[in-house]
Amino acid sequence: MDRTSDRTAPYGPPHLEVSAVSLSAAVLSAAGSSPSPSPTPSAPAVPSLRDAHESATNAAGWVEENWSTWLAIGLRVLLIVVIAVVLRAVVRRAITKLIERMNRRTGASGGTALSGLLVNAERRRQRSEAIGSVLRSVASFLILGTAALMVLGTFQINLAPLLASAGVAGVAIGFGARNLVTDFLSGVFMILEDQYGVGDSIDAGVASGEVIEVGLRVTKLRGADGEIWYVRNGEVKRIGNLSQGWSTAGVDVTVRSDENLDKVKETLTAVGERMSKEEPWNEMLWGPIEILGLDSVLLDSMVVRVSAKTMPGKSLTVERELRWRIKRAFDAAGIAIVGGATVPLEGAPAAADPTAGVAAPSAYASTVSPQSIAASPIPPPSTSK
Repeated sequence: MDRTSDRTAPYGPPHLEVSAVSLSAAVLSAAGSSPSPSPTPSAPAVPSLRDAHESATNAAGWVEENWSTWLAIGLRVLLIVVIAVVLRAVVRRAITKLIERMNRRTGASGGTALSGLLVNAERRRQRSEAIGSVLRSVASFLILGTAALMVLGTFQINLAPLLASAGVAGVAIGFGARNLVTDFLSGVFMILEDQYGVGDSIDAGVASGEVIEVGLRVTKLRGADGEIWYVRNGEVKRIGNLSQGWSTAGVDVTVRSDENLDKVKETLTAVGERMSKEEPWNEMLWGPIEILGLDSVLLDSMVVRVSAKTMPGKSLTVERELRWRIKRAFDAAGIAIVGGATVPLEGAPAAADPTAGVAAPSAYASTVSPQSIAASPIPPPSTSK
């Protein structure tokens, strides 16, 4: 017993130590598996000085890495804007100088009376201002539009979809609004070429009258009866301007073929000289009234042509007054004016009527007419059976 107790005595303490360790682990595991109380809400954590220092360091590093790119983009955008503004100002000033030089050149070379009759200074100035305004607007649109596209390209924006959409839209608008584009371009060329202006009397083919408004798309005309015509510039194929330059008044005087031509010419010359010295015809007549001579000679009449250069749009007025005066002068001089149906000469026998000796057709001439059938004898009855 003693020997056994001696052998087992040394093993007692280690056994007790293992049991104590196992008990401690079990207690800790039980404590870990037990439900813990819910955490109470606490105030947000205030970043420490170290965290703020790290954030500032990261931001400074990011700025240091990208500042060169930002600076390059900003300088490029600024350069594009400055070049666009300067180029726009230079082009607009060049257009203005060009229009002014054209006006001075036209005014210097237009010192003759002929050029003064064609286009006056005020109308030339208005036309030049309209042309200059259109050219300046087109130049500004092109320059600023190109600059805007270049700025968008600087910011690495893909312009291919935008340009493709613009191209498709342009094609669609071109097909759908081709009449509008045609009217606009026709109006621009009408203004550039000075085909007509406000106050001119024109014949546009589709309508005629006095121009009351000239637009890039539509021209407004006042007709002879007071109506207003809206004529699209693209529909005008020809223009007859009755107010540009001068007008010509022409009168055809028809007299008998046996009249004294010297007497007729002397009478017409006297009428023209008298009319040229009286108001207001001396202002409307821009040249002497000329007797051009015989326009035609017929068997029983002859036509003398009288012409005069007049103020634009006053040719009809001068023609009416000239006919009035010529008729009164010829009546006073004993010269007969003929016209229309052929007038027989005095003393010449009148031509016999070829149908005077022909009797009217008879109804009995036709065998099928009711009168001929009624007048025909009744045939005797037939005796044969």
